Amino acid sequence: MNQIYQEGKEFAKSYILPYTERTDKESKFPEETFEKLGEQGFLKLLIPEEYGGFGKGLEEHAQACLAFAETCATTALCYMMHNVAVMCIVTHGSSELKAKIFADIIENGKFMALAYSEFGSGTHFYVTEMSAEVNGDSTTFNGKKSMVTSANYASYYLVLAPSVEEGKINNWVFPKESKGLSFELSEWDGLGMRGNSSCPVRIEDVTLDSSYRIGAEGSGEEQVFHVVAPFFITGLGSVYSGTAMHMFEIASSHAANRKYPDGRTLSNIETIQVHIGNIYKHASAARAITLEAARAGANGESDALAKILSARIVASEAAIECGRLAMRVGGGKAYNKALPTERLLRDAYAGQIMAPSADVLTVWLGKALTGQMIP
Repeated sequence: MNQIYQEGKEFAKSYILPYTERTDKESKFPEETFEKLGEQGFLKLLIPEEYGGFGKGLEEHAQACLAFAETCATTALCYMMHNVAVMCIVTHGSSELKAKIFADIIENGKFMALAYSEFGSGTHFYVTEMSAEVNGDSTTFNGKKSMVTSANYASYYLVLAPSVEEGKINNWVFPKESKGLSFELSEWDGLGMRGNSSCPVRIEDVTLDSSYRIGAEGSGEEQVFHVVAPFFITGLGSVYSGTAMHMFEIASSHAANRKYPDGRTLSNIETIQVHIGNIYKHASAARAITLEAARAGANGESDALAKILSARIVASEAAIECGRLAMRVGGGKAYNKALPTERLLRDAYAGQIMAPSADVLTVWLGKALTGQMIP
């Protein structure tokens, strides 16, 4: 594992772990952690060196998300979204847009989020029902986004909206202070990932000039499938394989430290050994395929897409299975929340439904392997 992963693990011990329990119990966004992410340079991981960033790519993105998820899935998920948004600016943003946003991230610790999903489109987040009325160099937007991670805390939101070119979409940057942008914070009460503030965002007569459009007119779909998809899907693979590895750490530690009156530990019981072995098997396999997918994607290998899709599916399913087994290892301690297993299990269940869902990705994987068009 490379330096980014190790640095991420050290960062997590100092600046993620102290807030993890509160993040879940109070459904509170980890603001203190994100302030430190800026100070420690993680928010500029993917920003090119010429703008003052580290100029890293898909592999380092996966490693950082993995390191954070092994302590807190919520924090890793929100961080992953920021990186995906940054990468859209890196690949398609104008020089003006890059200079403005990257300076705000590096100098002021601001971060980004995605505002793609809508109530009507669900897991097919690239289908938008927004309205976009063009008037000269300005465009006025109306609509509502359904589940926006880091809502009200990020400073910039990427929004998909219709293009003037029929059947195409654009990708825009909405600054948080845009007039007509409002966050319905009371609408978020997640089963898991409780601190990610995934509430609806209302867009009412928000007007932006064309400098806030990312890339050429009508290029939104290209960005979604060639930039957002690989970084987003690989990032989710990292988040959920990290969650699975966290479950292994909790279960194995509990088994080693839970002592019976005769001096034996829980880990001496063969059934528990089998459960822990299976947890590790699933978690380590998910982590391995995710890191391999990131490597293949970074190198542009021919089977990279199939590996990236597989990694996300495997990691999502592994996290749930590891949680099921970890609850058995933890027994009453896990059920009564003396261990964080219950929280991790709830976090894991988000993986199968988060857009694009595991079901949709399985269809895409079949298409990719048989030479069909995606979507």
